[in-house]
Amino acid sequence: MTDPTSTNPAIRAASAQGPVLIPAAGPSAVHLRAGENGAAIGPSFYQEVGGRPFFEKLVAEFYRGVAGDPVLKPMYPEEDLGPAADRLTGFLEQYWGGPGAYSEQRGHPRLRQRHQPFKVNPDARDRWLLHMQSAVDSCDLPPLQRATLWDYLERAAHAMVNTFDE
Repeated sequence: MTDPTSTNPAIRAASAQGPVLIPAAGPSAVHLRAGENGAAIGPSFYQEVGGRPFFEKLVAEFYRGVAGDPVLKPMYPEEDLGPAADRLTGFLEQYWGGPGAYSEQRGHPRLRQRHQPFKVNPDARDRWLLHMQSAVDSCDLPPLQRATLWDYLERAAHAMVNTFDE
């Protein structure tokens, strides 16, 4: 994909004068940036939803459902879901613009590779989505943030399917 700043004279001129809107590849369609390659201006999604406390609540609610799910629970190696909750919280924080501790501790997320040892079929995906939808609903997000989050979670869940075997 061509960088719009290199082909659009208006954007090139604006970036030389100060902040400029640059299309972003990520959760939001556009970020206001301080120049062509500058830092984002304004709050990240992570900040908009309340930072770490939001993601801790979301993940805790999600794992309440997983704990009683006969298909999903056996996929977690630890009896205590706490370590899995810590990993998911860290991943979501980092993905949505929070601290980068997840990658510092675990390296690149490699989501498909990390889920490969588990049988993630459409039933497992749908159960995951059911518990995650309940968790998202419990957080009472404004409509735009809810839609943004849910769009990502749904796409991610579909991407993790690695078998169609029952």
